Amino acid sequence: MKKKVKMPKENKRIITVLVALCSLLISLVIYISYFQVFKAESIKENSYNKRLWINEENVLRGSILDRNGKVISYSEKEDDKNIRYYPYGRLYSHIIGYSYRQYGKSGLEKEYNNELLDINETNALTEIKNLVLPKSVGNDLKLTIDHSVQEKSQSLLKGKKGSIITMNPKTGEVYSMVSMPDFDSANLDSEWKGIIESSESPLLNRSIQGLYEPGSIFKVITSVAMLETYGIDKNYLCKGKTTVEGYTFKDYGNGVHGKLDLKGGFKNSCNPYFVEKSLMIGKEKLGEVADKFMINKNIAFDLDVKKSKFDYKKAMGKTKIAASSIGQGDVLVTPLNMAMMVSAIANGGEMVKPILVKDVINKNGQTIKTNSTEILSQVSNNDAVEEVKEMMREVVVSGTGKNASIKNVKVSGKTGTAENASGKSHSWFIGFAPYDDPKLAIVVLLEEEGTTGGKGAAPIARDMLIHGLNNISFAEEKIDN
Repeated sequence: MKKKVKMPKENKRIITVLVALCSLLISLVIYISYFQVFKAESIKENSYNKRLWINEENVLRGSILDRNGKVISYSEKEDDKNIRYYPYGRLYSHIIGYSYRQYGKSGLEKEYNNELLDINETNALTEIKNLVLPKSVGNDLKLTIDHSVQEKSQSLLKGKKGSIITMNPKTGEVYSMVSMPDFDSANLDSEWKGIIESSESPLLNRSIQGLYEPGSIFKVITSVAMLETYGIDKNYLCKGKTTVEGYTFKDYGNGVHGKLDLKGGFKNSCNPYFVEKSLMIGKEKLGEVADKFMINKNIAFDLDVKKSKFDYKKAMGKTKIAASSIGQGDVLVTPLNMAMMVSAIANGGEMVKPILVKDVINKNGQTIKTNSTEILSQVSNNDAVEEVKEMMREVVVSGTGKNASIKNVKVSGKTGTAENASGKSHSWFIGFAPYDDPKLAIVVLLEEEGTTGGKGAAPIARDMLIHGLNNISFAEEKIDN
């Protein structure tokens, strides 16, 4: 029998150390590989990544202009430093954002950083080349924004929380997009502490990042779903309230409407009407139509947009289906998504992609990139869309949206009053004008305004439509107040 040879303690220690080192090496390789494969892009684009600033020293950042060529952000070289200027401070804080070494980047300054610095790609070789052979001037961005309409939006929303968006329903061009509260892009050094400590979230772009209960403006989607559902009796006797699984639904203000069809239910924004009809439609059909309006889907835009939500694929009781049909329950939307929704109705059912940056222009004045109109979906058949369009006209003529009416211009719209956790309702208005040839679509959201859409948001929409129709280049004749 052979005698077992014992391994010296020193050898055991060496093997233990080698195993430990190998384990660390393998862990490091896995760690680096993970970041290279899954995290490299997000880290590269992170606004706090100092490598992004290498080109800032060598390239004069391109300017940003409105649709008419007005310069709304630019850079100048002073004492061998490139200084970024925001002459309109708060007006474009959520669109342009900011570009500061100590605070990073946001808005278009972040999303179009490579274009503004004329960088085709970001890698080590490119960075070395830019250090050795630096470029002098970046590219300019020409926006679809109209400076005058942006100013009007800001003035009408001043002192409130919320969002105003105006856009062309046929082309998708965004003429104004204002979110309140805002901040001053030009004075971040003096305001930064107050901005990040504020409970009002001034850095939040409510137009694209805020998710809100839509209230009755969601009845546009419910109406389309009803019109697409064969065999639904559209008549109803409104007694002011209806009960579903022990929960009572009634109108804001406890109105009683009597005999109604779909047109009457929509015009008067009758909650009991839509609650009862939604149970006939069912959650699957309601969700299918919501998806066509880009709810539950990622919206491609020049800025990052949160996804609107209606989780109809999960188990839902009758109460949740009923609440969702009137824009409560499990429905949350962004103002931009609602601007696209109303634009699709105005545009005969074709939903177009929203555009904020129209052109990228190089230092020689040549357009090197253009964002063109793109149809995203056909939200419904022509008959259903035309019927909803007509009903929206009646809302402004003799329904809840009369405060949006304009002399000599046919305005169509829908009001919304959305309950939320704060106890103060959101006030909504969506609309478009002129009815026969829509040129301007609008969304007004007054966050926690505590009043109806007809009283709070509709008058603001009216003033915006008048200003836009008179001042955007498509205007042919002046609109009376």
